[in-house]
Amino acid sequence: MNHQSENNKKLNAFFNEEYTSLKTYVSSNIKASINRDAEDIIQDVALKLFTGADRYSPINNVASFVYRALKNKVIDVMRTSKKNRVDYDTQNENKLIEFASIIYESADNSYPEQMKEALKSAILGLKPDYKNIIIAIDFEGYTYKEIEKETGIPIGTLMSRRHRAISLLYKKLKHKKEIIN
Repeated sequence: MNHQSENNKKLNAFFNEEYTSLKTYVSSNIKASINRDAEDIIQDVALKLFTGADRYSPINNVASFVYRALKNKVIDVMRTSKKNRVDYDTQNENKLIEFASIIYESADNSYPEQMKEALKSAILGLKPDYKNIIIAIDFEGYTYKEIEKETGIPIGTLMSRRHRAISLLYKKLKHKKEIIN
């Protein structure tokens, strides 16, 4: 039996049984101010999953597969929604401050703009493996387990990459901190 019919069957059954739950999930994750209906989002995701069903390896955990796709779609919708643009930026600003506290170890939690800018460009200047793990864990809120599932990279490797990335940032920024202070 090929993947397509198996995956399609699983997706079909799941969407049929769980449609109401999916709608509740999407609605609760989207502010009313976004002019997108939960059903539109579910249908977009369903369409994408069904049209790609034959390209995926066999889907073992359909629920987790569908919810991850929905979560990503909700994040995309919120990013592109003009009204929530401010929210997203504020959230990123807070994450940057949180991350700055790991790197700068400042007790008073005040990080001048130039320190935050230096941190931002230092993160973007990291090797892709390092940059990706920092962004995924510290800014997008993924867990190591989720990333392992998605990429097949063992948790230990991911943790050591993040640790290495943080120490590289620390070395790079320690010098800047002394200049700023």
